[in-house]
Amino acid sequence: MPLNLKALQNPDLLKEEILKLKEERNAIILAHNYQIAEVQDIADFVGDSLELSRAAASLESDIIVFCGVDFMAETAAILSPEKKVLLPAADACCPMAEMITVGELQVLKSRFPQASVVCYVNTSAEVKAESDICCTSSNAVNVVNSLDAEQIIFVPDRNLARYVARFTSKEILPWEGFCFVHDRITFEDVIQVRNLHPTAEVLVHPECKPEVIDLADEVLSTSGMIKHVCSSNSKEFIIGTEVGILHQMKKKCPGKSCYSLSAEAICTNMKKTDLHKVYSALETLRPVVAVSTDIAEKARKAIEKMLAV
Repeated sequence: MPLNLKALQNPDLLKEEILKLKEERNAIILAHNYQIAEVQDIADFVGDSLELSRAAASLESDIIVFCGVDFMAETAAILSPEKKVLLPAADACCPMAEMITVGELQVLKSRFPQASVVCYVNTSAEVKAESDICCTSSNAVNVVNSLDAEQIIFVPDRNLARYVARFTSKEILPWEGFCFVHDRITFEDVIQVRNLHPTAEVLVHPECKPEVIDLADEVLSTSGMIKHVCSSNSKEFIIGTEVGILHQMKKKCPGKSCYSLSAEAICTNMKKTDLHKVYSALETLRPVVAVSTDIAEKARKAIEKMLAV
């Protein structure tokens, strides 16, 4: 039933209605670490791309409500074809994923026929289907080193590709895509924030530029950052990734102080999902994210190879 005006205006009532409807639908709610705090708090599972991929495949439900961006919901649909996958914010896309097309990848493969193709999970289902194996920021080095080929076409993130190149003897052929959130973090940002918090550890995401990575104490995925903050003896941290992660750090690592490396580290697409859209998705069972059978079968092989690594 559609919500009354009182429930729409009251966040606590809205959360209650979402939880009630979630049980009725036998649904689970997955949220990325970059989602707004209210959405993270209503989710059954919050994590990074790799963790959410595993959760989508393993958790029992009829419906997955994916609070993230399009490629993440596609990945869930590929891994769980028997489930209905909903993306509450239908227009939540990943600009980096759109920086590589199937046609462009096919041209690359024709130029380097001996190379294996590693695609970051931040890609479309069609690009995954054209790749040998997927990776995430947390397992990219292991994925590349698991392959027999000595040449690796790495799409679409140039910064992650160059980071991986530091830890392998293989020749990495990077595509010139990038995450606008991480790519805009500068060398000067690190110097400035470090001067403000001289005892803080600097943690940055591998999607950052090489000169930013060079200044960091640790280079970690989003979930890797959370684990490090919670386990480290340090009390202060400068966080070089999207600001949404600070909410999880506050919840899971009480007593630690975390500062954003850049006030501009905001992914507008990750912020498009709100509680009203989550409720609407559960109420209407829309928008549905589906992947054609032939594309899904090919893409699933690349994703499952990654999960095996």
